[in-house]
Amino acid sequence: MKINKKSLCLYLVTDRTWLKEKSLSGQIERAVKSGVTFIQLREKELALAEFIREAKKIKMIADAYHIPFVINDNIDVAMEIGADGVHVGQNDMNARDVRKMIGKDKILGVSAQTVEQALSAENCGADYLGVGAVFNTDTKIDAQSVSFGTLKEITKRVRIPVVAIGGINENNILKLKGSHIDGVAVVSAILARPDICLATENLKKLAEEMTGGA
Repeated sequence: MKINKKSLCLYLVTDRTWLKEKSLSGQIERAVKSGVTFIQLREKELALAEFIREAKKIKMIADAYHIPFVINDNIDVAMEIGADGVHVGQNDMNARDVRKMIGKDKILGVSAQTVEQALSAENCGADYLGVGAVFNTDTKIDAQSVSFGTLKEITKRVRIPVVAIGGINENNILKLKGSHIDGVAVVSAILARPDICLATENLKKLAEEMTGGA
C-alpha cells in the first residue's frame, strides 16, 4: 500500500498507558470508525509475543477499513505480520537501510526535527515525515521542539507529505494552519479522552479545516 495525502489527515499513534482497562484494539476500532485515517503501533514496553498479537489485531482493523498501518521501529514485526510499513526515528536505523530491508512497496515514515533531517530522509526513500514536537507533550518527554517556522520551511523544501506531531489537540490544532502540513499525528488527544468517538470526530473536522481539505 502506498499513501496519499488524505490518508495522513488524522494519524493515530498508539500508547496503551492511556487505556486504563480498555482494550487497545477496541479503542482503535472506535477511533477508525470515527475518522482516524492512519495508524502507527508504538508500544515500547510490550513483550515480543504480545506485540505481535496486538499488531495482528490492529492489522485486521486497518485492512477492514482500508487505511494504512505501520509499526514503530520494529521492522521484523512489521514484515512478519504484513504491516503496510514502518516508522523510524532519528536515533533508530538509517532510513536508507530500512528502505532496503522493507522494499520499495512498503511505507516508510521518518521522524524529523530539522530541514536537514527532512531532506536527508526524503533522499533516503521516506514516503512521509513526522515532524515535531510542535507543542509541549507529555507523551514523549524527551521530544525536541520544532518551531512553526521550521515546520513551514520543511513543508516548503520537501516533496513528500508532512505530518505534525507533539502535543496537538483540539485547542491548538488550528494554530498549525498555514504551515502546509498534510495532517496531524495524535496520541492522548484521542486515546485519553472519555469519549473516543466524539474526540476523533471533532479532531477530524479540525484537521480538515487546518489542512484545507488537502
